Amino acid sequence: MSQTQLSVLENGKELTYTFADLMHYHGFGFPGGVAHAFKVMEMALPLLGDGAPCERREIEIRTAFRGPGARDAFEMVTRSLTEGRYVVDPALERPERGETLMRYVFHLTYRGRSVRLQIREGHVRDEFIALGRKSDRTPEEDTRLTWLKQEMSERLLSLPASEVYMVAED
Repeated sequence: MSQTQLSVLENGKELTYTFADLMHYHGFGFPGGVAHAFKVMEMALPLLGDGAPCERREIEIRTAFRGPGARDAFEMVTRSLTEGRYVVDPALERPERGETLMRYVFHLTYRGRSVRLQIREGHVRDEFIALGRKSDRTPEEDTRLTWLKQEMSERLLSLPASEVYMVAED
């Protein structure tokens, strides 16, 4: 079953965050991106901390993913954007995975340990990517895109992180 909260440390004191906390910080515009970041952290943080919570201000994030929902979720939990430990790196893209999946790559580092995660197939719809990149959407297409964002968020959150993301070989 999926975790309901993420735990990190701030100077040794535990902080916990739910998906709802992350959405309140983000502002509801990109729930799918927030859900992706939640799943990435749900999987990566226990690996990086060997099962214990990580000190939030020591986590570094590099990703090919450009979305504001994920960026805001990582910022709330780790403060990595504000402190210069969050980098969008196009070199991480995996074009061999196709246009839909190529940017869903996240590389997290903590105290000398690193993990690189990439999305499993079947969790991001081609239609979502196409509509998201379309500059001249109709009102109907905007409505459809909003629905796709929410649907993806709900679907991802219902799954264990290991069914959404996998550890990628460097």
